[in-house]
Amino acid sequence: MVHAGDILWTPGEERVERANVTAFIRWLRQTRGLSFANYMELWQWSVRDVEAFWGAVWEYFEIKATPYTRVLAERAMPGAEWFAGARLNYAENVLRGARHGPVALLHAAEDGELMPLSWVELSAQVRVLATRLRELGVRPGDRVVAWMPNIPQTIIAMLATTAIGAIWACCSPDFGERGVLDRIAQLNPRVLFCIDGYRYGGKRFDRRAELERILAGLDGLEQVIYLPYLDPQDTGLPRADALRWARLLEGPAVSAETFEFEQGPFGQPLWTLFSSGTTGLPKAIVHSHGGILLETMKNALFHFDLHPGERLLFFTTSGWMLWNFVASSLATGAVPILYDGSPTYPAPDTLWRLAAEGRATMLGASPTFVEQMVRAGIVPRERYDLSALRSITLAGSPATPDCMAWFYRAVKEDLWVANGSGGTDCCTGFVGGVPTLPVRAGEIQAPSLGVSVKAFNERGESVLDEVGELVLTEPLPSMPLYFWNDPDNSRYRETYFADFPGVWRHGDFFRINAQGGSAVLGRSDATLNRYGVRIGTAEIYRTLAKLPEIEDSLIVNLDLPDGGFFMPLFVKLAPGAALAQVAERVRETLRREYTARHVPDKVIAVPAIPMTITGKKMEVPVRRILMGMSPEKAANRSAMANPDALDFFIHYVATQQDYRLGTA
Repeated sequence: MVHAGDILWTPGEERVERANVTAFIRWLRQTRGLSFANYMELWQWSVRDVEAFWGAVWEYFEIKATPYTRVLAERAMPGAEWFAGARLNYAENVLRGARHGPVALLHAAEDGELMPLSWVELSAQVRVLATRLRELGVRPGDRVVAWMPNIPQTIIAMLATTAIGAIWACCSPDFGERGVLDRIAQLNPRVLFCIDGYRYGGKRFDRRAELERILAGLDGLEQVIYLPYLDPQDTGLPRADALRWARLLEGPAVSAETFEFEQGPFGQPLWTLFSSGTTGLPKAIVHSHGGILLETMKNALFHFDLHPGERLLFFTTSGWMLWNFVASSLATGAVPILYDGSPTYPAPDTLWRLAAEGRATMLGASPTFVEQMVRAGIVPRERYDLSALRSITLAGSPATPDCMAWFYRAVKEDLWVANGSGGTDCCTGFVGGVPTLPVRAGEIQAPSLGVSVKAFNERGESVLDEVGELVLTEPLPSMPLYFWNDPDNSRYRETYFADFPGVWRHGDFFRINAQGGSAVLGRSDATLNRYGVRIGTAEIYRTLAKLPEIEDSLIVNLDLPDGGFFMPLFVKLAPGAALAQVAERVRETLRREYTARHVPDKVIAVPAIPMTITGKKMEVPVRRILMGMSPEKAANRSAMANPDALDFFIHYVATQQDYRLGTA
């Protein structure tokens, strides 16, 4: 029986000596005269002397840039000004990963074998495509967006876009037209990269009809670049003036000596990631060239302990923050393994097969993935040669002690299983793995370097061994520059700084202990965390508002004690509507307009939706009640427009067995 806090693994002397963070500590002693006895001493320095730490990181990683005048010219949150005077380009630094080896990445689809892409091919295609984009009139600050899967062409398009100073954004093709337009239409893009369809789970998904509607919804779109991915022989085009991917790359080669990267200040806009859309349209979060570059290098080298030539396999779509990290890891000389398809097709152990064939050093997994392995009776150590595998990174949802212990039973005993948590907002990890520390069951090893993360109680006091709000008390280089279409930064400030002025509140329940170990216990706001992908309730409500059979609705997602989820949708039906028919229409509509992750586990009829006096749905109080919190603590009835509406949910907790109750 495994208990929380039990030590599952301790790194050996060779692992500690080989770790990148050990080399960094040695370098700091040699070049700065600084001595640290252990990781936590290094972390304390990194958040106490912020300028010294990030200045050291800049030098240690040999960032290609013009000189800066000061590391942190303005320390305020929001509004920190990093590396004033420096000029750099993210893509130029990423492509320097070619120094470390001949192979840039490996890639495979469901119906194909693992194939390499060399640095020579990758770099050449980036330069040609970037040049063609310039010839099409794309300039720094223009938005270039994509509706593309997790394939090499998507990485090439991203690097070409950012190489010339344009701003990148991407949605994966499993998003329907409404989900895509809710995001990229905000940006008024100039160029769209797109595909005809994709394969998943052995099925073909022709998306040309959805693409036609997406194009119709993008006013001002000047150019479409089309990749017939599902059917390479298709000679059609989504519109008459569209350019085919292959034709665009047929032009003359562009030499590395003559190609010019668009260098800009540290805060030059790089790409836009999107929030889940809990309170309206998804927020378009703009990140910087310098911030993403520094944070990626720090995470990949110190907290994932990647070395040049080592291979990492994460199951991700192109619309998730993790894809951006995987693509950016090229800068370290590590070799990403891209997989486009279902992780359980043609067999439940597909990812393990890819890890073995690709000689993966690191595998990214989730607690949900472990559940699937247990149900299928899969013991990877009995099926595959995983001798190259050194580490597992767990992400997506809180990992239970037994989930972490499973890897030692079923995979191998000498394995660094690192749990972690971060966010799309900063495109990095706040807490995560450290290869020189022991692994404890159900616990995240330590706060990340440079991240002053704390748990705050409701009075804004830092607490230990208590559940509080996850906050950051010092700025990070990769904090967003701004939100698109938020000219006075009011939405930005309200999102992160309204509760604790000058302190970033992330929106997660968090507990940290005196040794630095921690646990993230789920969202403290109404955002739905579904299999590691955050979904905004507003997206669901906008769709349901078009269904006349539903007068009102409320949806929550519950993080279950075993690492699973339960996402019920509560609906107030219109007179005469039948629940069974409504439930089926809800499922079909959400799957078509957004993704399968938006589909609730159960649709439940209620007499009324709990509302505040000001007319807001009471998602967080309902979620707390369903997770076992006493109604008196969960909700203030005096602030409700309809206090009796809570009675249904209290009764539901007492009588239903749809899920196992946790504690809040």
